[in-house]
Amino acid sequence: MNKTIISIKGMHCRSCELSIEGELECIKGIKKVKVSQKNGVAEITYDGHLDYEKVKNSVEKAGYSIGLSKNKPIFTRDFNVYTQILTFAITIFLGYILLSVFDIKISAPAFANHPSSLLVVLLIGLTAGFSTCMALVGGLVLGVSARFSEMHPNANTMEKFKPHLFFNAGRIVFFCFFGAIIGMVGSFFQLSGTGLGLLTIAVSLVMLLMGIQLTGIFPRLEDVKITLPSGIAKSLGIHKKNDGEYSNKNAAIMGGLTFFLPCGFTQAMQLYAMTTGNPISGALIMGIFVIGTAPGLLGIGGLTSIVKGTLAQSFFRLAGLVVILLGLFNLSNGLNLTGFSSILSNRNPNVLAAADAQLENGSQVIRMVQDVGGYKPNSFSVKKDIPVRWIIDSKDPNTCAASIVADSLGVRKLLHSGENIIEFTPREEEIIRFSCSMGMFTGSIFVAANY
Repeated sequence: MNKTIISIKGMHCRSCELSIEGELECIKGIKKVKVSQKNGVAEITYDGHLDYEKVKNSVEKAGYSIGLSKNKPIFTRDFNVYTQILTFAITIFLGYILLSVFDIKISAPAFANHPSSLLVVLLIGLTAGFSTCMALVGGLVLGVSARFSEMHPNANTMEKFKPHLFFNAGRIVFFCFFGAIIGMVGSFFQLSGTGLGLLTIAVSLVMLLMGIQLTGIFPRLEDVKITLPSGIAKSLGIHKKNDGEYSNKNAAIMGGLTFFLPCGFTQAMQLYAMTTGNPISGALIMGIFVIGTAPGLLGIGGLTSIVKGTLAQSFFRLAGLVVILLGLFNLSNGLNLTGFSSILSNRNPNVLAAADAQLENGSQVIRMVQDVGGYKPNSFSVKKDIPVRWIIDSKDPNTCAASIVADSLGVRKLLHSGENIIEFTPREEEIIRFSCSMGMFTGSIFVAANY
Protein backbone atom coordinates (compact mmCIF):
# COMPACT_ATOMS: atom_id res chain seq x y z
CA MET A 1 0.00 0.00 0.00
CA ASN A 2 1.18 3.52 -0.85
CA LYS A 3 0.12 6.87 0.55
CA THR A 4 0.22 10.37 -0.85
CA ILE A 5 -1.10 13.76 0.26
CA ILE A 6 -2.40 16.37 -2.18
CA SER A 7 -3.49 19.95 -1.46
CA ILE A 8 -7.01 20.98 -2.50
CA LYS A 9 -8.39 24.51 -2.86
CA GLY A 10 -11.97 25.70 -2.32
CA MET A 11 -13.16 23.44 0.51
CA HIS A 12 -15.18 25.07 3.27
CA CYS A 13 -17.31 22.39 4.97
CA ARG A 14 -17.66 18.66 5.62
CA SER A 15 -19.95 18.33 2.66
CA CYS A 16 -16.92 19.32 0.54
CA GLU A 17 -14.91 16.53 2.13
CA LEU A 18 -17.62 13.97 1.38
CA SER A 19 -18.02 15.13 -2.20
CA ILE A 20 -14.29 14.87 -2.94
CA GLU A 21 -13.96 11.52 -1.19
CA GLY A 22 -16.85 10.17 -3.25
CA GLU A 23 -15.18 11.16 -6.53
CA LEU A 24 -11.68 9.95 -5.62
CA GLU A 25 -12.88 6.59 -4.35
CA CYS A 26 -14.19 5.83 -7.84
CA ILE A 27 -10.65 5.84 -9.28
CA LYS A 28 -9.28 2.35 -9.86
CA GLY A 29 -6.50 1.44 -7.44
CA ILE A 30 -7.48 3.90 -4.70
CA LYS A 31 -8.36 1.99 -1.54
CA LYS A 32 -9.00 4.77 0.93
CA VAL A 33 -9.42 8.55 0.90
CA LYS A 34 -9.44 10.87 3.90
CA VAL A 35 -10.10 14.53 3.10
CA SER A 36 -9.55 17.33 5.64
CA GLN A 37 -11.22 20.67 4.93
CA LYS A 38 -9.41 22.17 7.92
CA ASN A 39 -5.96 21.27 6.57
CA GLY A 40 -6.92 21.63 2.91
CA VAL A 41 -5.56 18.19 1.95
CA ALA A 42 -6.60 14.73 0.84
CA GLU A 43 -4.71 11.67 2.09
CA ILE A 44 -4.93 8.90 -0.51
CA THR A 45 -4.08 5.25 0.08
CA TYR A 46 -3.63 3.27 -3.16
CA ASP A 47 -2.19 0.13 -4.80
CA GLY A 48 0.30 0.23 -7.65
CA HIS A 49 0.51 3.39 -9.76
CA LEU A 50 -1.62 6.49 -9.02
CA ASP A 51 -2.81 8.42 -12.05
CA TYR A 52 -2.49 12.05 -10.88
CA GLU A 53 -4.30 13.32 -13.96
CA LYS A 54 -7.37 11.28 -12.98
CA VAL A 55 -7.04 12.59 -9.44
CA LYS A 56 -6.96 16.15 -10.74
CA ASN A 57 -9.99 15.55 -12.98
CA SER A 58 -11.96 13.92 -10.16
CA VAL A 59 -11.26 16.81 -7.79
CA GLU A 60 -12.34 19.30 -10.45
CA LYS A 61 -15.44 17.23 -11.18
CA ALA A 62 -16.39 17.60 -7.52
CA GLY A 63 -16.09 21.38 -7.94
CA TYR A 64 -12.64 22.03 -6.44
CA SER A 65 -9.04 22.30 -7.64
CA ILE A 66 -5.56 21.05 -6.81
CA GLY A 67 -3.25 23.50 -5.04
CA LEU A 68 -2.84 25.64 -1.95
CA SER A 69 -5.57 28.09 -0.98
CA LYS A 70 -4.66 31.75 -0.55
CA ASN A 71 -5.58 33.44 2.72
CA LYS A 72 -8.47 35.83 2.28
CA PRO A 73 -8.38 39.25 3.98
CA ILE A 74 -10.40 39.74 7.16
CA PHE A 75 -12.09 42.87 5.77
CA THR A 76 -12.93 43.41 2.10
CA ARG A 77 -10.86 46.00 0.26
CA ASP A 78 -13.78 46.87 -2.02
CA PHE A 79 -14.99 50.30 -0.85
CA ASN A 80 -18.21 49.90 -2.91
CA VAL A 81 -19.33 47.11 -0.58
CA TYR A 82 -19.24 49.42 2.44
CA THR A 83 -21.03 52.20 0.53
CA GLN A 84 -23.79 49.86 -0.61
CA ILE A 85 -24.30 48.31 2.84
CA LEU A 86 -24.50 51.77 4.44
CA THR A 87 -27.07 52.88 1.86
CA PHE A 88 -29.21 49.80 2.48
CA ALA A 89 -28.93 50.25 6.26
CA ILE A 90 -30.14 53.86 6.05
CA THR A 91 -33.03 52.83 3.77
CA ILE A 92 -34.13 50.05 6.13
CA PHE A 93 -33.91 52.42 9.11
CA LEU A 94 -36.07 55.03 7.38
CA GLY A 95 -38.57 52.30 6.46
CA TYR A 96 -38.72 51.21 10.10
CA ILE A 97 -39.32 54.82 11.21
CA LEU A 98 -42.10 55.14 8.64
CA LEU A 99 -43.83 51.99 9.89
CA SER A 100 -43.51 53.22 13.48
CA VAL A 101 -44.99 56.65 12.66
CA PHE A 102 -48.03 55.10 10.98
CA ASP A 103 -48.20 52.33 13.62
CA ILE A 104 -48.46 49.58 11.00
CA LYS A 105 -48.72 46.11 12.54
CA ILE A 106 -49.71 42.68 11.26
CA SER A 107 -51.98 40.60 13.46
CA ALA A 108 -53.79 37.34 13.00
CA PRO A 109 -57.38 36.93 11.84
CA ALA A 110 -60.07 36.83 14.48
CA PHE A 111 -60.16 33.77 16.71
CA ALA A 112 -56.53 32.95 15.86
CA ASN A 113 -55.95 31.33 19.24
CA HIS A 114 -59.25 29.49 19.12
CA PRO A 115 -59.91 28.74 15.44
CA SER A 116 -63.32 27.36 14.64
CA SER A 117 -62.52 25.66 11.31
CA LEU A 118 -59.70 24.54 9.03
CA LEU A 119 -60.44 27.55 6.81
CA VAL A 120 -59.58 29.83 9.73
CA VAL A 121 -56.42 27.77 10.32
CA LEU A 122 -55.47 28.37 6.68
CA LEU A 123 -56.02 32.13 7.07
CA ILE A 124 -53.86 32.13 10.19
CA GLY A 125 -51.13 30.33 8.24
CA LEU A 126 -51.29 32.92 5.45
CA THR A 127 -50.92 35.71 8.02
CA ALA A 128 -48.05 33.95 9.79
CA GLY A 129 -46.22 33.41 6.49
CA PHE A 130 -46.02 37.17 6.03
CA SER A 131 -45.35 38.13 9.67
CA THR A 132 -43.71 36.13 12.48
CA CYS A 133 -42.79 33.18 10.26
CA MET A 134 -41.24 35.71 7.90
CA ALA A 135 -39.12 37.06 10.76
CA LEU A 136 -37.89 33.73 12.13
CA VAL A 137 -38.27 30.98 9.51
CA GLY A 138 -38.25 33.45 6.61
CA GLY A 139 -34.99 34.94 7.81
CA LEU A 140 -33.44 31.49 7.87
CA VAL A 141 -34.80 30.69 4.40
CA LEU A 142 -33.58 33.99 2.98
CA GLY A 143 -30.08 33.40 4.29
CA VAL A 144 -29.86 29.83 2.97
CA SER A 145 -31.44 30.57 -0.41
CA ALA A 146 -29.45 33.72 -1.10
CA ARG A 147 -26.23 31.94 -0.15
CA PHE A 148 -27.12 29.03 -2.45
CA SER A 149 -27.85 31.39 -5.38
CA GLU A 150 -24.66 33.35 -4.74
CA MET A 151 -22.52 30.21 -4.80
CA HIS A 152 -24.28 28.82 -7.91
CA PRO A 153 -24.60 31.84 -10.22
CA ASN A 154 -24.85 29.66 -13.33
CA ALA A 155 -27.81 27.68 -12.06
CA ASN A 156 -31.08 28.39 -13.84
CA THR A 157 -34.15 29.81 -12.09
CA MET A 158 -35.72 26.40 -11.44
CA GLU A 159 -32.50 25.00 -9.99
CA LYS A 160 -32.28 27.95 -7.60
CA PHE A 161 -35.95 27.62 -6.67
CA LYS A 162 -35.78 23.86 -6.07
CA PRO A 163 -34.40 24.12 -2.51
CA HIS A 164 -37.49 26.09 -1.48
CA LEU A 165 -39.85 23.50 -2.88
CA PHE A 166 -38.17 20.78 -0.85
CA PHE A 167 -37.89 23.04 2.21
CA ASN A 168 -41.64 23.70 2.20
CA ALA A 169 -42.46 20.09 1.28
CA GLY A 170 -40.44 19.00 4.30
CA ARG A 171 -42.37 21.47 6.46
CA ILE A 172 -45.69 20.05 5.30
CA VAL A 173 -44.68 16.42 5.88
CA PHE A 174 -43.06 17.03 9.28
CA PHE A 175 -45.84 19.33 10.51
CA CYS A 176 -48.46 16.71 9.61
CA PHE A 177 -46.41 13.99 11.30
CA PHE A 178 -45.72 15.90 14.50
CA GLY A 179 -49.25 17.32 14.44
CA ALA A 180 -50.59 13.77 14.57
CA ILE A 181 -48.30 12.95 17.49
CA ILE A 182 -49.16 16.00 19.58
CA GLY A 183 -52.81 15.48 18.78
CA MET A 184 -52.47 12.01 20.30
CA VAL A 185 -50.14 12.58 23.25
CA GLY A 186 -50.88 16.21 24.16
CA SER A 187 -48.03 18.29 25.47
CA PHE A 188 -45.23 15.83 24.68
CA PHE A 189 -43.46 18.29 22.40
CA GLN A 190 -43.74 21.38 24.59
CA LEU A 191 -40.38 22.99 25.31
CA SER A 192 -39.66 25.13 28.35
CA GLY A 193 -39.00 28.85 27.96
CA THR A 194 -35.29 28.18 28.41
CA GLY A 195 -35.39 25.44 25.77
CA LEU A 196 -37.19 27.74 23.34
CA GLY A 197 -34.66 30.46 24.10
CA LEU A 198 -31.63 28.25 23.46
CA LEU A 199 -33.16 27.04 20.19
CA THR A 200 -33.85 30.62 19.13
CA ILE A 201 -30.29 31.67 19.99
CA ALA A 202 -28.84 28.79 17.95
CA VAL A 203 -30.93 29.71 14.91
CA SER A 204 -30.04 33.38 15.37
CA LEU A 205 -26.30 32.64 15.32
CA VAL A 206 -26.71 30.65 12.09
CA MET A 207 -28.65 33.56 10.59
CA LEU A 208 -25.97 36.05 11.66
CA LEU A 209 -23.22 33.95 10.05
CA MET A 210 -25.15 33.62 6.78
CA GLY A 211 -26.00 37.30 6.77
CA ILE A 212 -22.38 38.34 7.30
CA GLN A 213 -21.28 35.99 4.51
CA LEU A 214 -23.83 37.49 2.12
CA THR A 215 -22.72 41.07 2.73
CA GLY A 216 -19.16 40.24 1.65
CA ILE A 217 -17.63 42.50 4.31
CA PHE A 218 -15.62 39.68 5.88
CA PRO A 219 -14.17 37.50 3.06
CA ARG A 220 -12.43 35.20 5.53
CA LEU A 221 -15.80 34.11 6.93
CA GLU A 222 -17.19 33.16 3.53
CA ASP A 223 -15.79 29.63 3.75
CA VAL A 224 -17.18 28.94 7.22
CA LYS A 225 -20.02 26.42 7.15
CA ILE A 226 -22.18 24.91 9.86
CA THR A 227 -22.82 21.32 8.80
CA LEU A 228 -23.71 17.94 10.18
CA PRO A 229 -20.94 15.57 11.30
CA SER A 230 -19.84 13.44 8.35
CA GLY A 231 -21.19 10.23 9.91
CA ILE A 232 -24.68 11.69 10.31
CA ALA A 233 -24.50 13.27 6.86
CA LYS A 234 -23.70 9.88 5.30
CA SER A 235 -26.54 8.17 7.18
CA LEU A 236 -28.97 10.81 5.89
CA GLY A 237 -27.69 10.48 2.35
CA ILE A 238 -26.33 14.03 2.19
CA HIS A 239 -23.02 12.84 0.78
CA LYS A 240 -24.27 11.99 -2.68
CA LYS A 241 -21.74 13.33 -5.13
CA ASN A 242 -24.31 14.48 -7.67
CA ASP A 243 -25.80 16.84 -5.13
CA GLY A 244 -22.51 18.64 -4.47
CA GLU A 245 -23.09 21.04 -1.60
CA TYR A 246 -26.88 20.83 -1.84
CA SER A 247 -29.14 17.97 -0.91
CA ASN A 248 -32.91 17.79 -1.43
CA LYS A 249 -33.11 15.64 1.67
CA ASN A 250 -31.12 18.15 3.69
CA ALA A 251 -33.41 21.01 2.58
CA ALA A 252 -36.52 18.99 3.47
CA ILE A 253 -35.17 18.05 6.91
CA MET A 254 -34.23 21.65 7.65
CA GLY A 255 -37.74 22.74 6.70
CA GLY A 256 -39.34 20.03 8.80
CA LEU A 257 -37.37 20.90 11.92
CA THR A 258 -38.77 24.44 11.89
CA PHE A 259 -41.74 22.82 13.64
CA PHE A 260 -39.79 23.36 16.87
CA LEU A 261 -38.99 27.04 16.32
CA PRO A 262 -40.85 29.38 18.72
CA CYS A 263 -43.16 31.24 16.33
CA GLY A 264 -46.21 32.52 18.23
CA PHE A 265 -48.70 31.52 15.53
CA THR A 266 -47.14 28.07 15.15
CA GLN A 267 -47.37 27.44 18.89
CA ALA A 268 -50.98 28.60 18.93
CA MET A 269 -51.76 25.97 16.29
CA GLN A 270 -49.76 23.35 18.19
CA LEU A 271 -51.79 24.02 21.33
CA TYR A 272 -54.99 23.86 19.29
CA ALA A 273 -53.88 20.51 17.82
CA MET A 274 -53.16 19.21 21.33
CA THR A 275 -56.67 20.04 22.53
CA THR A 276 -58.24 17.83 19.86
CA GLY A 277 -56.85 14.63 21.39
CA ASN A 278 -57.05 13.16 17.89
CA PRO A 279 -54.04 12.33 15.66
CA ILE A 280 -55.94 12.91 12.41
CA SER A 281 -57.27 16.28 13.56
CA GLY A 282 -53.83 17.25 14.82
CA ALA A 283 -52.23 16.35 11.48
CA LEU A 284 -54.89 18.27 9.53
CA ILE A 285 -54.56 21.39 11.69
CA MET A 286 -50.77 21.56 11.45
CA GLY A 287 -50.76 20.55 7.78
CA ILE A 288 -53.32 23.17 6.71
CA PHE A 289 -51.54 25.81 8.79
CA VAL A 290 -48.13 25.16 7.24
CA ILE A 291 -49.65 25.12 3.73
CA GLY A 292 -50.93 28.60 4.54
CA THR A 293 -47.40 29.78 5.41
CA ALA A 294 -45.98 28.48 2.12
CA PRO A 295 -46.84 31.48 -0.15
CA GLY A 296 -44.90 33.90 2.05
CA LEU A 297 -41.87 31.63 2.36
CA LEU A 298 -41.92 30.64 -1.31
CA GLY A 299 -42.06 34.33 -2.19
CA ILE A 300 -38.65 34.75 -0.57
CA GLY A 301 -37.38 31.81 -2.61
CA GLY A 302 -38.72 33.37 -5.78
CA LEU A 303 -36.80 36.58 -5.20
CA THR A 304 -33.48 34.82 -4.70
CA SER A 305 -33.97 32.58 -7.74
CA ILE A 306 -34.64 35.28 -10.34
CA VAL A 307 -31.92 37.82 -9.54
CA LYS A 308 -28.89 37.64 -11.84
CA GLY A 309 -25.76 39.51 -12.84
CA THR A 310 -24.75 42.73 -11.11
CA LEU A 311 -28.24 43.03 -9.62
CA ALA A 312 -27.67 39.72 -7.83
CA GLN A 313 -24.66 40.99 -5.87
CA SER A 314 -26.60 44.04 -4.68
CA PHE A 315 -29.57 41.87 -3.77
CA PHE A 316 -27.39 39.43 -1.83
CA ARG A 317 -25.88 42.28 0.18
CA LEU A 318 -29.33 43.65 0.95
CA ALA A 319 -30.53 40.15 1.86
CA GLY A 320 -27.49 39.70 4.08
CA LEU A 321 -28.24 42.93 5.94
CA VAL A 322 -31.88 41.92 6.42
CA VAL A 323 -30.83 38.47 7.68
CA ILE A 324 -28.38 40.08 10.13
CA LEU A 325 -31.10 42.38 11.50
CA LEU A 326 -33.53 39.46 11.85
CA GLY A 327 -30.79 37.42 13.48
CA LEU A 328 -30.12 40.19 16.04
CA PHE A 329 -33.86 40.53 16.65
CA ASN A 330 -34.25 36.81 17.29
CA LEU A 331 -31.03 36.71 19.35
CA SER A 332 -32.47 39.37 21.64
CA ASN A 333 -35.70 37.37 21.95
CA GLY A 334 -33.75 34.20 22.72
CA LEU A 335 -31.75 35.95 25.44
CA ASN A 336 -35.02 37.22 26.93
CA LEU A 337 -36.48 33.71 27.00
CA THR A 338 -33.46 32.23 28.74
CA GLY A 339 -33.03 35.15 31.14
CA PHE A 340 -29.47 35.73 29.91
CA SER A 341 -30.30 39.29 28.84
CA SER A 342 -30.88 40.33 32.46
CA ILE A 343 -27.66 38.62 33.57
CA LEU A 344 -25.57 40.12 30.77
CA SER A 345 -26.90 43.63 31.32
CA ASN A 346 -26.92 43.24 35.11
CA ARG A 347 -30.53 44.38 35.10
CA ASN A 348 -33.07 43.81 37.83
CA PRO A 349 -36.71 44.82 37.78
CA ASN A 350 -37.37 48.30 39.12
CA VAL A 351 -39.01 47.30 42.37
CA LEU A 352 -39.90 50.90 43.21
CA ALA A 353 -41.89 51.15 39.96
CA ALA A 354 -43.51 47.72 40.40
CA ALA A 355 -47.25 47.56 40.93
CA ASP A 356 -48.09 46.34 44.44
CA ALA A 357 -50.48 43.44 44.86
CA GLN A 358 -53.89 44.12 46.42
CA LEU A 359 -55.04 41.81 49.21
CA GLU A 360 -58.50 40.36 48.47
CA ASN A 361 -60.08 37.49 50.43
CA GLY A 362 -56.70 36.28 51.71
CA SER A 363 -55.02 36.34 48.28
CA GLN A 364 -52.72 38.84 46.65
CA VAL A 365 -54.24 40.05 43.39
CA ILE A 366 -52.15 41.46 40.56
CA ARG A 367 -53.82 42.70 37.39
CA MET A 368 -52.21 42.96 33.98
CA VAL A 369 -53.48 43.90 30.52
CA GLN A 370 -52.15 42.07 27.44
CA ASP A 371 -52.53 43.75 24.06
CA VAL A 372 -50.64 44.10 20.79
CA GLY A 373 -47.98 46.15 22.58
CA GLY A 374 -47.22 43.52 25.22
CA TYR A 375 -47.99 43.63 28.96
CA LYS A 376 -49.16 46.61 31.04
CA PRO A 377 -47.96 46.87 33.71
CA ASN A 378 -45.19 44.31 33.37
CA SER A 379 -43.60 44.57 36.83
CA PHE A 380 -45.25 43.54 40.12
CA SER A 381 -44.34 43.22 43.79
CA VAL A 382 -45.80 40.46 45.97
CA LYS A 383 -45.08 38.87 49.39
CA LYS A 384 -43.95 35.28 49.75
CA ASP A 385 -46.07 32.54 51.36
CA ILE A 386 -49.32 34.34 50.47
CA PRO A 387 -51.41 32.98 47.55
CA VAL A 388 -51.34 35.10 44.39
CA ARG A 389 -54.12 35.53 41.82
CA TRP A 390 -52.59 36.85 38.61
CA ILE A 391 -55.42 38.22 36.48
CA ILE A 392 -54.50 38.88 32.86
CA ASP A 393 -57.01 40.77 30.75
CA SER A 394 -56.29 39.85 27.14
CA LYS A 395 -57.40 42.69 24.86
CA ASP A 396 -55.81 41.19 21.76
CA PRO A 397 -55.40 37.39 21.89
CA ASN A 398 -54.30 37.31 18.23
CA THR A 399 -50.71 38.38 18.85
CA CYS A 400 -47.51 36.71 20.05
CA ALA A 401 -47.99 38.32 23.50
CA ALA A 402 -51.01 36.06 24.08
CA SER A 403 -48.69 33.06 24.40
CA ILE A 404 -47.18 33.55 27.86
CA VAL A 405 -44.34 31.57 29.44
CA ALA A 406 -43.12 31.62 33.07
CA ASP A 407 -40.74 28.72 33.67
CA SER A 408 -40.37 29.12 37.44
CA LEU A 409 -44.16 28.85 37.81
CA GLY A 410 -44.46 26.01 35.31
CA VAL A 411 -46.74 28.20 33.23
CA ARG A 412 -47.08 28.03 29.48
CA LYS A 413 -50.48 29.41 28.64
CA LEU A 414 -52.32 30.63 25.57
CA LEU A 415 -54.52 33.54 26.66
CA HIS A 416 -58.11 33.80 25.52
CA SER A 417 -60.01 37.04 25.12
CA GLY A 418 -61.04 38.54 28.46
CA GLU A 419 -59.77 37.59 31.90
CA ASN A 420 -57.29 34.75 32.37
CA ILE A 421 -56.37 33.72 35.91
CA ILE A 422 -53.10 32.12 37.03
CA GLU A 423 -52.83 31.14 40.70
CA PHE A 424 -49.67 30.29 42.63
CA THR A 425 -48.07 30.68 46.06
CA PRO A 426 -44.49 32.06 46.04
CA ARG A 427 -42.26 30.25 48.57
CA GLU A 428 -38.93 31.99 47.95
CA GLU A 429 -37.67 35.54 47.73
CA GLU A 430 -36.97 35.67 44.01
CA ILE A 431 -37.67 37.36 40.71
CA ILE A 432 -40.26 35.49 38.68
CA ARG A 433 -39.70 36.36 35.04
CA PHE A 434 -42.27 35.89 32.29
CA SER A 435 -42.40 36.59 28.58
CA CYS A 436 -44.25 35.76 25.40
CA SER A 437 -43.20 32.52 23.71
CA MET A 438 -40.94 34.39 21.28
CA GLY A 439 -39.27 36.52 23.98
CA MET A 440 -40.42 39.78 22.36
CA PHE A 441 -42.37 40.99 25.42
CA THR A 442 -41.15 40.44 28.95
CA GLY A 443 -42.08 41.18 32.56
CA SER A 444 -41.28 40.21 36.14
CA ILE A 445 -42.84 39.58 39.54
CA PHE A 446 -40.66 40.56 42.52
CA VAL A 447 -41.24 38.31 45.55
CA ALA A 448 -40.28 39.93 48.87
CA ALA A 449 -40.24 38.60 52.43
CA ASN A 450 -43.58 38.62 54.25
CA TYR A 451 -42.88 40.76 57.31
